[in-house]
Amino acid sequence: MYCTAFLWALRLVWRGAIGLKTSRLAILGLLLGTIWPATGWANTAEGSLQNCWVAGLKRMALCGQVSRSLDPAQPEGQRIDINYVVVPASARQKRSDPLFFIAGGPGQSAIALIGRVQPLFAPLNYFRDIVYVGRRGTGKSAPLECDTADRLTVAQGLDPEAGVARARKCLVQLQKLPYGDLRHYTTPVAMADLDAVRVALGYGQINLLGASYGTRAALEYLRQFPQAVRRVVLDGVAPPDMVLPDALPVASAAALSALFRDCAVASSCNARHPMLAQRWERLLASLPRRVEVIDPANGQLIAFTLTRDLLATLVRGPLYSPALASGLPFAIEEALAGRFIPIVGLANPAAPQGRLGIALGMHLSVVCAEDLPRSQSASAQSLFAESIAAPYRRLCADWPKGSLPDAYYNIGPSQSPVLLLSGGLDPATPTLHGDRVTRALGVTARHLVVANAGHGLMGLGCASELIFQFFDAPTDAQALKVDAQCLSRIPRPPVFDPGRGAAIQ
Repeated sequence: MYCTAFLWALRLVWRGAIGLKTSRLAILGLLLGTIWPATGWANTAEGSLQNCWVAGLKRMALCGQVSRSLDPAQPEGQRIDINYVVVPASARQKRSDPLFFIAGGPGQSAIALIGRVQPLFAPLNYFRDIVYVGRRGTGKSAPLECDTADRLTVAQGLDPEAGVARARKCLVQLQKLPYGDLRHYTTPVAMADLDAVRVALGYGQINLLGASYGTRAALEYLRQFPQAVRRVVLDGVAPPDMVLPDALPVASAAALSALFRDCAVASSCNARHPMLAQRWERLLASLPRRVEVIDPANGQLIAFTLTRDLLATLVRGPLYSPALASGLPFAIEEALAGRFIPIVGLANPAAPQGRLGIALGMHLSVVCAEDLPRSQSASAQSLFAESIAAPYRRLCADWPKGSLPDAYYNIGPSQSPVLLLSGGLDPATPTLHGDRVTRALGVTARHLVVANAGHGLMGLGCASELIFQFFDAPTDAQALKVDAQCLSRIPRPPVFDPGRGAAIQ
């Protein structure tokens, strides 16, 4: 894991605040073979799977749903439908262990991301079903969606007070829904739903791939249902004890410092942007100030007051992708000269309108219940601390909070192989989380760090092929020994110089 300024700004945070970097997923591989008639799946309580067309998918899939209690403690109470999509294996003799993809956010529906991630799973999909579950609170599974800033222009999204007011109005609207008891959308409850889908489909053991917040969910599924798990990939590790409002400012500051450090040691960048860190401090010292920019959403001129917090938010978005961050040195120089269009333009593509699919109600139901009660961010000292933590503190003060089992925050040894992937430049889920989760999981876990990668590795370079080899290896020992040397050769993108029309090597 938006409404006006605060939510427009936080869409950069939430995209990767435990958010999946779907905009960078490469289209790798081809959908293989012919879809054979669906056989061997158990019928759900509501009926058999149905052939269906899913947005972004070029072939027919199978759709179904399971009915679940909104409140697990009240099985006779309000029911909700959990929707899911199966992309059947192409081979006649498919393997019995499917792959379940768990999306990030929190607040993204895996079903909404099919068109972007399914091409990465093409090799796996030849012999294995790929299953996408629209977790409760997202998509068509009791959606907790607000009129978010994904549908607002930049100009409409630059008023933080209006953003908080909009989110509070949304809370009132959500609570009027038949399924609007927001205490029942926590990660443990959602993973029980996912297992109900597994049972309904008649699967034994399954494989899991969690991305960003989806790694937290995958760890929780592994905790609750260890015997049902064959193998797990965690891409951008966000464990349950990470405490989002506290961790994100620290990681963001580290990623920005790494940008300044790398520019200083790269002769080409340093020659073009000398003393970039000091220039950044000069820019901060000039704020607040009234600025004018062209709104990238509609081309209109807008004026607003740029504060330190808003500038931090604008800069943080591109840090998720080193390719976007390569333009930050130029954008900082331009802003110091009073030209802010580049820095706003860089921030906007980091979360294109309408692409995130974040259900704000689900996002806050998770963060307010699972992260904020453990937060100590009031004492945090970071440029990013206030811009990230303050909106959460204000909204979570009134947001209904679900209860969690004591064991939720404890990660124990895993009997199943787990492959963890981290980017050394990640401003959301840095390598330290992957390191400590690997230690907790024990000898069946392996952590791969790509020094020059940002947030989300599954679509980067050879990563999708490596993930295929991990899941397809005939033995667990072989799975944990997959050759990952190709990842070490991924460089940081060179600084981009628009004045010269090309990247500087």
